[in-house]
Amino acid sequence: MDLAFMERLAKAIAEQFGENCEVVVHDLKSGDPEHTVALIENGHVSHRKAGDGPSRVVLEALKEDPDSLRDASGYLMKTHDGRILKCSTVYVRDENGVPEGVFSINYDVTELLMAERAIGSILHHKEEKKIPDRIPLSVNDLLDDLIEQSVQRIGKPVAVMTKEDKIEAIAFLNKAGAFLITRSGDKVSKYFGISKYTLYSYIDAKNSN
Repeated sequence: MDLAFMERLAKAIAEQFGENCEVVVHDLKSGDPEHTVALIENGHVSHRKAGDGPSRVVLEALKEDPDSLRDASGYLMKTHDGRILKCSTVYVRDENGVPEGVFSINYDVTELLMAERAIGSILHHKEEKKIPDRIPLSVNDLLDDLIEQSVQRIGKPVAVMTKEDKIEAIAFLNKAGAFLITRSGDKVSKYFGISKYTLYSYIDAKNSN
């Protein structure tokens, strides 16, 4: 990946659309899945900087079959302080088609959405909206978010989960790339009240199905 070109492109896009437009480049070939942000413009939007950790999209890129990855545009994410970002992601591939980077554009639309809601209230128009995922500030935040999503996926608290429920929840975490995070196995085992041996047996059980 030509980082010099990526930096020029990121600067141009940020200059074109202003301070509400964050541009991030993740390096998938750095060998360090916990510090993938290679460069960032207008990092104040999500409160990140170069050297920070991955988003869920990046973890999936590190975990999934490269042929299954698809560029995405116009999806919503949420920052820690509640601001809503409209995001687009493009996978940067090498000459063999293998992803080596992720180029993301995140535009803060919070004030636009507030204006939309104000207009909608006047027009008595109601529309259900999907709650955006949160942009993590660290890999620990990301792991916490993924664990919370795994529980929501099952639809019941850990205290009343069956063995099959836990296997399903842990399979979700594995697919999302959670276990690429250092010491994630310890945290997940403790959260679900199982040993690390049981954790790995649950992962193997789902993989063998």
